[in-house]
Amino acid sequence: MIIRSLELETVCGITSKLPDNRLPEIAFAGKSNVGKSSLINALMNRKSFARISGTPGKTQTINFYNINEELYLVDLPGYGYARVSEQEKERWGQMIERYLHSSRQLKAIFLLVDIRHDPSANDRMMYQWIVEMGFHPIIVATKLDKIKRSQIQKQTGAIRKGLGLVQGTAVIPFSALTKQGRDEIWELVETEFLGEGEME
Repeated sequence: MIIRSLELETVCGITSKLPDNRLPEIAFAGKSNVGKSSLINALMNRKSFARISGTPGKTQTINFYNINEELYLVDLPGYGYARVSEQEKERWGQMIERYLHSSRQLKAIFLLVDIRHDPSANDRMMYQWIVEMGFHPIIVATKLDKIKRSQIQKQTGAIRKGLGLVQGTAVIPFSALTKQGRDEIWELVETEFLGEGEME
């Protein structure tokens, strides 16, 4: 996809009213230090449009990025950061749940997990939660450049097993450094969820 226009259009906090968007929404979920902002920046072909914080757990809002007036990339709050209070975690959970329940335009959810490790309890919980909401998340295995090429199949297999993925679920290895996986994600979005394989 060629990014012709890009705008951080809406930022929703705990008490904010969610926007009633007319364009398709593609959401991204993942734990706090999994590289979600780096992935979104790579997809948008920007270096630092989505804020990357040195402190995990800083994304406390739902951010809606309008791309080409054609779709929204939706950045959900990171989960599982240990130094955040239980009350804060619960509020983030409620915010994500409210979004998943109420969005009329949500077409797909990408769940990010670190390719170097087996899925955490939080990852498993998030996957099951998304499935229970009626969605089939696509898994993005981040930090691909941190492992050897020979380990990729083994690690993606561990992710499939650890999350108990439904057969046929896509697992896309991704590197923010080399951008490997970027085109595959866009192709999936364009052909499967926007119904426009010929989009630029």
